[in-house]
Amino acid sequence: MHDAIFHSFFLIFCGAAAIATLALYGKQPLLVAYVALGVLLGPSGLKLTEDVALITDIAHIGIIFLLFLLGLDMQPGALLRVFRRITHVVVISSLIFAASAWAIAFGFGFTTTEALVIGAAMMFSSTIIGIKLLPVTVLHHRAGGELMIGMLLLQDFLAIVVLLVLAGSNLAEFDGLSILRALAALPLLVICALLAVHHVILKLFERYERMGEYMFLLSIGWCLGIAEFAHQLGLSREIGAFIAGISIATHPISQHLALSLKPLRDFFLILFFFTIGARFDLAVLHEIALPTLALGGAMLLLKPVTFRLLFLGQAQVGRQLSWDLGFRLGQCSEFSLLVAYLAATTGLIGNAASHLVQAATILTFLVSSYVIVLNFPNPIAVRDHLRRD
Repeated sequence: MHDAIFHSFFLIFCGAAAIATLALYGKQPLLVAYVALGVLLGPSGLKLTEDVALITDIAHIGIIFLLFLLGLDMQPGALLRVFRRITHVVVISSLIFAASAWAIAFGFGFTTTEALVIGAAMMFSSTIIGIKLLPVTVLHHRAGGELMIGMLLLQDFLAIVVLLVLAGSNLAEFDGLSILRALAALPLLVICALLAVHHVILKLFERYERMGEYMFLLSIGWCLGIAEFAHQLGLSREIGAFIAGISIATHPISQHLALSLKPLRDFFLILFFFTIGARFDLAVLHEIALPTLALGGAMLLLKPVTFRLLFLGQAQVGRQLSWDLGFRLGQCSEFSLLVAYLAATTGLIGNAASHLVQAATILTFLVSSYVIVLNFPNPIAVRDHLRRD
């Protein structure tokens, strides 16, 4: 077991270092290189890393740390103001994307239920790509960063509701109380986190602020502890991690924690993008090639235009910023993959429909990453004038 984990890590990180070097020489986005490496080394390629499920579970921690760092960068008051501004944007855009995807899937012969699941999976944009390719200066100091984070968080909460519905769909009679419990659990989680921060966490930070190792350990424990508490309450670990971050965002220590945890986040995110490629079954690609191009292409065209038009009416959002936000949100989400996996597990959709969602999501990941890296300011731009940390 230990040898298998070490072997997988050896292949992933040595391979990632090599392929990232080639990508930089070829002026290609690193995210694309990590996904390509997963396809190459995974079960559909050279079969060198076959225990993808274990790597996937480990990689999921990267998303949790990403949301924790987002919380550290957001002031609660600013976040509430953003939510009031963009709730209608989330609702309208989600309906447009779901209806369009449903029509495409139904037109290609998928059942009504499968088309509904495919439509639900297409509603969301990627938190990882959106935030990883957003310069920190935009994240901290500009309205565009706040708007995009608010959009992604509201979409994440909507995704949790969809996942709860799917999780209950294999029951003889769906228990709608599970959704109500999750909705009630959110304020409970926030209250508990704030009380713990006020009475325990900040006091520990202030008392031992000169002990860097302890600060690092405490921040990880706080993040994962609240994430697991959220999971036990019926919410997602991602939402729990975000609340853990935002609960201490007003304290000056938050920026120190954000800097110390950034390398750890990047470590797990490399694993995440690797597993996206490794989990895809190339054997079914010929069956869904045309629907994938239609669905993925439609999302790549529709999402930037829709977001651009909806954001254009916002204060402080001009023509250029509205296009910037539209393209940064112009892909499907890691939650799209979770919807596909869960719906297939519960028997709601077949193998072809599940892989259609996966293939369309990967296609939008790749194309959207290229568009952003080559045309907008981002931390990993291959052009010097676009590179912003």
